[in-house]
Amino acid sequence: MSEYEAASGLRTNVDGRVLVMERTFHAPQSLLFQAYSDSKQLSDWWGPQGWETENRTFEFKPGGTWLYCMRCMDKAQGDFYGQESWGKATFNEIVEPEKIVYTDVFADEKGNAVEGMPKMEITIEFKEKEGNSKLVVISEFASEAQLKEVLGMGMIEGFNSQLDRLDEHLEKHQ
Repeated sequence: MSEYEAASGLRTNVDGRVLVMERTFHAPQSLLFQAYSDSKQLSDWWGPQGWETENRTFEFKPGGTWLYCMRCMDKAQGDFYGQESWGKATFNEIVEPEKIVYTDVFADEKGNAVEGMPKMEITIEFKEKEGNSKLVVISEFASEAQLKEVLGMGMIEGFNSQLDRLDEHLEKHQ
């Protein structure tokens, strides 16, 4: 088990094949949930700094799918500039404004899973905390090796950058 806390307040915990990431936002629970459940809002902040997200499909309901593409638009990111990263999520459970559970895979532009890439079962919890909201993201992988693979791809750093964008988004919408 390993733990880490970033200057931004992101706390992470790796235990076997499970990664837990937590961060508190100065926004009400309902607003935080809406940032995840509204396609327009999600595309405004999803992805690391310097990346833009296009939601090709977004069916926010159990059994619905979300097909998205993140594109690096920042020339300062060198080899990443112009790169695309497609993902497909299938929503399994939605409890407004408390929880979203979905399966996430690396995909191609048609939504087909990329062979050999990790699949994640993700549970997002939105917890009211004294006028603020605590976001808890639990990502479960099929194996410890798959978790180590995405950690090696910079998952925590990218997610922390993404949450900085979410924080800015929430500030604008309060």
